[in-house]
Amino acid sequence: MLKATGAAAGAVGMSTVLAPAPATAAPAAFAHPGLLHTRADLDRMAAKVKAGAAPYTAGFAKLTANRHAQSGWTANPQATVYRGAGSPQNYRTLYNDIHAAYQNALRAHVSGDTAHADTAVAILNAWSAKLTSIEGSADRFLAAGIYGYQFANAAELVRDHDGFDLARFQKMMREVFLPLSDDFLVNHNGAYVTNYWTNWDLTAMACVLATGILCDDRAAVDRAVEYFKNGTGLGSIKNAIPVVHDDGLAEWVEAGRDQGHALLGIGLMGTFCEMAWNQGIDLYGYDDNRFLKGAQYVAKWSLGGDVPYTANTRKKGAINGWSGSETASEAAGVDPAMTRPIWAMIANHYTKRRGLDASYVTQIAAKAAPEGGGGDYGPNSGGYDQLGFGTLAFTRDRGEVASSSSPVPTVTASEAPSPSPAGQSAVPNAGGTASSSTSASPAADGDLAATGTGDVAGWVAATGITAVAGGLLLLRRRGRAGGGAR
Repeated sequence: MLKATGAAAGAVGMSTVLAPAPATAAPAAFAHPGLLHTRADLDRMAAKVKAGAAPYTAGFAKLTANRHAQSGWTANPQATVYRGAGSPQNYRTLYNDIHAAYQNALRAHVSGDTAHADTAVAILNAWSAKLTSIEGSADRFLAAGIYGYQFANAAELVRDHDGFDLARFQKMMREVFLPLSDDFLVNHNGAYVTNYWTNWDLTAMACVLATGILCDDRAAVDRAVEYFKNGTGLGSIKNAIPVVHDDGLAEWVEAGRDQGHALLGIGLMGTFCEMAWNQGIDLYGYDDNRFLKGAQYVAKWSLGGDVPYTANTRKKGAINGWSGSETASEAAGVDPAMTRPIWAMIANHYTKRRGLDASYVTQIAAKAAPEGGGGDYGPNSGGYDQLGFGTLAFTRDRGEVASSSSPVPTVTASEAPSPSPAGQSAVPNAGGTASSSTSASPAADGDLAATGTGDVAGWVAATGITAVAGGLLLLRRRGRAGGGAR
């Protein structure tokens, strides 16, 4: 993730943390496996690869070539994980081990080689035996959210495998990851609710939902779904996608920030919708397919097409501390070569499950195929924000509505196909900036939304950053120089 300099505010008192609801639901309350992949999904992948069917074979080749997907991987668990601040800042160890666990577990299901499942189990057991806390700056909430939802997905794939200590892993998720994500959605680290951009909320939402499903915790799932629909922060769907146009496109608010974070947000919201769908909750179609319209917008924009943007001003800073505001006045410039492994999941849902038009999403998904995963998109944390391998995991036949093991989401009249988006413009967007309406600088507590500087170098090559000065990342815009985004 693109980072800006500055320290984050101090930790929110633990007294404000929501106590996780006890997992009182019956074991059969949720379909398992039932996060990003159902049993039918896993069986389809295995059958298609065995049959040598394209594009599954290309997707599987990306998986088997990844260094994280090898059965010789050895975990390096830590008692405390630090991100953004703290000593040592060791969160890279965590995300590398999570992706190794996930990739080995997925490879085991597709290939039938239990050595990979054993490796995944060993990694997960090692971490649940040792990890007790996540610390750092405000980045600790990102760590809890991103790595929480990913950890849950890896565990869900081996929850019934011999030797996996599911109860201990669930305890770790409820005590280490879930409280931080719950607290962020309620208190936003003591900041104004709009201080944090969309992807901050979405990481926390994904963690709460994934943990709830893994742990058969209905209350957690309900909290996550309710926030998606009606949350006060920028991650709820109507705040993330505030303006819907008649042409079938809807503005993604973080397009006024930068391309990398907008892609991250689309990937996270898609992940959230997919996990909910596999439990019979249709958020993909919520509010007349609002997410589809937002995804189409970001896809067209990322391909270099011209898109509108309504000026958005958000309040920043700490409650009872420093404050200011920032206005994003136009969509930021893009690099059409930038890609993330997020599009296959979204394209296949809307076009294959639902039979809807998703022209821009389909185009960018084809451009990104075959999708890889963690380790294929750079060494820094931004390359590990999605689990990936969508070409293998989410390619499906038209009319494949849902898994045989999970409830079929109800289709309502509001989910009928919406008008096709207007044709793609061949004129690239000129780009834009996010400008501050105040010259006030953070007080000693620092910028609450700063996320550290450890990944700046990795983004220089990936996103065209041409200078880092005074805490601002200066982005190269298409056709002109632009301002910074924090």
